[in-house]
Amino acid sequence: MTISKHKDSNPADRRNFIAAGAAGAAAVVLGENAEAAPAAGSTAATRVVAEFLQNTAPEKIEAATNRLVAEDATYISLNFDNPELKKILPWTGTQKGRQAYITTFTGVAKLWTVEDFKIFDLFGAGDNVAVFGSFTYRSNARGKSFTSPFSVHAKVKNGKIVYFLFMEDTFASSRSFSSGGTWTIKTDANGPEFQV
Repeated sequence: MTISKHKDSNPADRRNFIAAGAAGAAAVVLGENAEAAPAAGSTAATRVVAEFLQNTAPEKIEAATNRLVAEDATYISLNFDNPELKKILPWTGTQKGRQAYITTFTGVAKLWTVEDFKIFDLFGAGDNVAVFGSFTYRSNARGKSFTSPFSVHAKVKNGKIVYFLFMEDTFASSRSFSSGGTWTIKTDANGPEFQV
């Protein structure tokens, strides 16, 4: 896995990119034998988020959540509130409390097989942490795989995650469960309709 290093022109406001995040995410894919290497330039907040991402497997998520997530933490998954998307991805929306984190990651493991998960960049400034990467999942119900970019904005206070916003390509993830059918779409008021 290749990690690009970033030299920050303003270290008082931002921290350097850290390799620990990428190594931590590799542990999700590679299993128990993967290790996160300590990284110079990491912050307390980035270390908390990297450790959390290392422990999202179904057998680890509850303990990690109890250790690293505040009791009243906010979890925003994919959208602030979308009832139609919630029918497909039940953890969609804004939720409060540790159970939201546990439900999300156990739900993901139930619906998909994780084929690949990579963190490209993980960095922080103060209490804020940003994570960018990609993943490939295969639907357990349909056998369809897809690759999506993802991003996370997390906030950490007193060593606990208090806010976690996770974004992905929900069109691709939802389509991994489809059995057929099309949508008729019109994006341009002056253009033709088309089907996807």
